[in-house]
Amino acid sequence: MKVVAFNGSARKGGNTANLINHVFSELGKEGIETELVELAGKKIHGCIACYKCMKNKDKECAVKEDAVNECIHKMVEADGIIFGSPTYFGDLTPEMKALIDRAGLVSRANDFMFKRKVGAAIAAARRAGGIHVFDSINHLFLMSEMIVPGSSYWNIGMGREKGDVEKDEEGIQTMKILGQNMAWLLKKIAG
Repeated sequence: MKVVAFNGSARKGGNTANLINHVFSELGKEGIETELVELAGKKIHGCIACYKCMKNKDKECAVKEDAVNECIHKMVEADGIIFGSPTYFGDLTPEMKALIDRAGLVSRANDFMFKRKVGAAIAAARRAGGIHVFDSINHLFLMSEMIVPGSSYWNIGMGREKGDVEKDEEGIQTMKILGQNMAWLLKKIAG
């Protein structure tokens, strides 16, 4: 089994990556392979509404000049998908939104190819806005017929500067429980 996570932060190795890594730690204890994909530095732009994916049905976005198809291929191969984003003005990063929109449309064009995969949203926030980020990411999972595990609270960690989320004990505990629940669910689905 494998879980791939996409970190939508502009900062590699920042708070969002730290939160994802706490989930990964729990998944690793259960023998589940993990891979972190940092969107920082990758060229990703929004959907151009060409709808060629609906015609082509080749599990790819028709726009080939950026990293989206590489990300989609990783999602197709994985059993579980994590999307993590910091909070930018009360919302997710533009790169994460672009990935969600394009991957979601390609999934729908290909008979909901993410159907019954496990999906988890993670948000990092300085103070507020994380609930909106968490909700926006979950829209993709729910509209793609994916299965979303819960935790003991919303999957949000608080911190501004790199590493600040490590001081958020409740946020870290939430990530650990998310990882445990995600591992349990993946194993149940695998049967």
